[in-house]
Amino acid sequence: MKALVTGGGGFLGSAIVKRLIARGDSVVIFNRGNYPALEELGARAIVGDLADRGAVKAACEGMDAVFHAGAKAGFWGPWEDYYSANVRGTENVIAGCIEHRVPRLIYTSSPSVVCGEEYEKNADESAPYPEKYLCNYSWTKAIAEKMVLDANGKEGLSTVALRPHLIWGPGDNHLIPRVVESARKGKLRIVGNGRNRVDVTYIDNAADAHILAESALKPGAACAGSAYFITQGEPVYLWDFINTILEGVGVARLSKKIAYHRAYALGGAFEFLYRVFRFSGEPRMTRFLATQLSSDHYFNISRARRDLGYEVKVSTEEGLARLVESMKVTK
Repeated sequence: MKALVTGGGGFLGSAIVKRLIARGDSVVIFNRGNYPALEELGARAIVGDLADRGAVKAACEGMDAVFHAGAKAGFWGPWEDYYSANVRGTENVIAGCIEHRVPRLIYTSSPSVVCGEEYEKNADESAPYPEKYLCNYSWTKAIAEKMVLDANGKEGLSTVALRPHLIWGPGDNHLIPRVVESARKGKLRIVGNGRNRVDVTYIDNAADAHILAESALKPGAACAGSAYFITQGEPVYLWDFINTILEGVGVARLSKKIAYHRAYALGGAFEFLYRVFRFSGEPRMTRFLATQLSSDHYFNISRARRDLGYEVKVSTEEGLARLVESMKVTK
């Protein structure tokens, strides 16, 4: 088939692209930059901005499926930046799919769309969207997810939203490297009591879920118009997980702690200062980050197993071994 992958040069997007090419599909990637390695594999690249409706709609022409993995991630930044990429960008993708009669749209969402000031334990897809969000990423991803699901059935378009949580593995140039670098510089502290359990998702499993969703997606299918949590299927103790990685790459284990309420208060203070004085970069702590790092939040993946045939092929233990080995090689 012919497939468009927005954000195809990113960590998850490139893993999806490689799977599509491996099975013989014709792939176009839509990104703000160039990715020669993917072009060498056979992908055709379009350089553009998700906020550019004309460019996005043109990229959708002739496609059998669109994987919309492009987004602005992170826990801090101006509302307009997040809204432009995540909401307007998704509006443009939907418009392109409808105009060019693309039959399938697979959207990469986030479990944070159902996490407000309180976090979920073993939540399933019936969990409601909260009334208030602690960061613009979660808020704009929730708006976009609703639009994608509402578009199901319009002009023959079938849609599905996947919510992979904390994607990690070899090739990650964002999440784990930042954690390791902060720990190496002595800037990282355990937030809370250090025994909070969270879900994580190994990169191969996250990419597999997207391929499975595309294969299952058709008018009237159980997954059409639905959202699905994607994880390893077994939560980890977050700080044990982080310490395992740190030990593997030769960085001292974390032991110093900061109480959640103190971290939350510091996060609120940092947010205020950054808004008032318009500092560049990201605060060391925000209320969202304090909550993420200290709370239990894990999700039930029974529906993904049932409707998509999703199974965890790479265990957390095996994934950690692969990650640590890859970080040793690139160190």
